[in-house]
Amino acid sequence: MRLFAAVLPPEHVVQELAAEVAGLKRLPGPQGLRWTGRPGWHFTLAFYGEVADDVVPDLSDRLSRAAHRTAPFRLAVRGGGQFGHGRALWAGASGDLAELRLLAERAEAAARKAGLPMDEHRRYKAHLTLARSRDGFDTGPYVDALAEFTSSAWTVPDVVLVRSNLPRSGVQGEQPRYEAVGRWALGGAG
Repeated sequence: MRLFAAVLPPEHVVQELAAEVAGLKRLPGPQGLRWTGRPGWHFTLAFYGEVADDVVPDLSDRLSRAAHRTAPFRLAVRGGGQFGHGRALWAGASGDLAELRLLAERAEAAARKAGLPMDEHRRYKAHLTLARSRDGFDTGPYVDALAEFTSSAWTVPDVVLVRSNLPRSGVQGEQPRYEAVGRWALGGAG
């Protein structure tokens, strides 16, 4: 299974972000981007890649413990930016970013302890991918438009283990499908 751990925004925040993205698509040149569908809007904590079925129970147990040790925290979708010289346009976050970063570190540590090889550690950058471009794209107007956006804040209740099912049809524009395979409440037990 192709898996990652994530924080999912609640539906009312997804609706607010969808309205903002609709405005972005009215800017010049949106056809130069491949827009991420609403089901793909999440804050990835740790990407695990292909995980053998027999490792998933241990990873799940460790994510459960990581969630239990993390107190619920406040978050909002805010602003935006780009990676890779316009290859990815993203929305950012505001709120208890130190707690979000800690949860990401715990999700990464859970994978290592379960025996998954993790790429070199990079400083966590909270982002929710909105669009991608193969060749790079001038995202400046889009980033500028996102600068004023802030969603409603919410209290993050849980960490979710998500399975990513990549498109197989070959149909241009087909999006990955995401399914939650585990969900653990944040507990704040220290």
